Amino acid sequence: MTNDDSLPPRRRAPQLDWPRLSLWLGLFALLGPALWNGFPIVFFDTAGYIKRVLDWDLEPGRSFFYGLFLFVTSGGWFSFWGPVLAQAAATLWLIHLLLRVQGVGIRDWPLRQVTGIVAVGLSALTGISWYVAQLMPDILLPLLVLCFWLLSFRWDDLDWRERACVAAIGLLALMSHMSSMALAGGLVLTIAVAKGLDRWRGWGLNPRILPAAVLLALSVVAMPTLHMALIGKPGFTPGGPVFIFGRLVQDGLAQRYLADHCPDPTIKLCAYKDSLPATADDFIWHKNSPFVAIGGWDSAGPELSRLVAGIVATYPGAFLSTALAATADQIAMVQTGDGLDEWQDVTRWVFRALMPEGQNQAFTTARQQQKQTTQALFDGLNMVHVPVAHLSGLGLILVVLWGLRTGRRDLAALALFVLIALIGNAFINGALSNPHDRYQSRIVWLATLVVGMAGMLASQSMARRR
Repeated sequence: MTNDDSLPPRRRAPQLDWPRLSLWLGLFALLGPALWNGFPIVFFDTAGYIKRVLDWDLEPGRSFFYGLFLFVTSGGWFSFWGPVLAQAAATLWLIHLLLRVQGVGIRDWPLRQVTGIVAVGLSALTGISWYVAQLMPDILLPLLVLCFWLLSFRWDDLDWRERACVAAIGLLALMSHMSSMALAGGLVLTIAVAKGLDRWRGWGLNPRILPAAVLLALSVVAMPTLHMALIGKPGFTPGGPVFIFGRLVQDGLAQRYLADHCPDPTIKLCAYKDSLPATADDFIWHKNSPFVAIGGWDSAGPELSRLVAGIVATYPGAFLSTALAATADQIAMVQTGDGLDEWQDVTRWVFRALMPEGQNQAFTTARQQQKQTTQALFDGLNMVHVPVAHLSGLGLILVVLWGLRTGRRDLAALALFVLIALIGNAFINGALSNPHDRYQSRIVWLATLVVGMAGMLASQSMARRR
């Protein structure tokens, strides 16, 4: 007979670290479009952000500070995987924090594992990964909403390091696009109203106004100050009135105003009142536009600012009604893939002429530049993304009602906070610019996240009752 003591000890099968594996899967899911593409996704505007650092100058609608972010995180243009990795890590971490402070989980599963599963789910059901994996500041706008919620409503649940990191992400978002500043102003007002209602009704939310207000104030002071110190030009990222006037052209109010007030020797655009294009994009970006004829970005701004003020004063009712209609249109426009085709002419030139050869080769051979980001691809994705987005928006209202009925006022407040952010974003980008799918699709995944969290919390509650 064989003596069992003489046998070598049986080796245990290696145990998978599921929480860590889930986090990595979540990170890869958020980077999915870039991994599939073989290079981060680019947009027409990507070139403008890169050139802010190359030219060391300002340009309308292109933040100098997001250009610096691209430069630093890419290691001085060494690898453009750096920026999207940073965006993915920030997104995953803020989702993890939100799940933790709201007490969301799955029975017997570590929170890291839940975070990874949520990230994979969001990547499959929404367009989040197409913004995380893109060399654009679009993903920072929804992250700003999460930062303001965490700092204002969940301050006591964070340690000082977490507060500092959340604040840093929020400040980057504020400095990366003027629409983030505009949305932040509305969210600070929302927090102030919530604080007043909380005191009146005794809900126990105890929101803090100061953290978000200080971040916003810091960005308002820092942007023009740093522009002056670094570039020699004080002020904010230029271009706002031009985008508003473009929307007024698209809605016909600009044509109406010019018909009523021309001829006028102080209005250069009078010479082109009968040849204004039909869309804002054609007015702002077409090389043969009247906007270019009267000076373009270099000198047409003051006239367009004056015309915007005149249109608002002359037709206040029409301006308001068209603004509300544009906001409603923007809320409904949530398709993934807006503008992500291969025709990125300026971006192609920047990589070919100004970037290191290795980066240009990686960019040129990517699927996007090989015409594989087709409309058919996005049509397939949007068969899922669009209905999920619309149902999630409606679901926020149900979460508010469910949270109030079950005593989860914190969850109801979160759903209402996100709903206000969605509406505010639609107004800022729809009414003050002009509606595009990417403006709303970049933020609507927050609604899916909150509705999914509510579902998990409801499941936890039912499990406890059983």
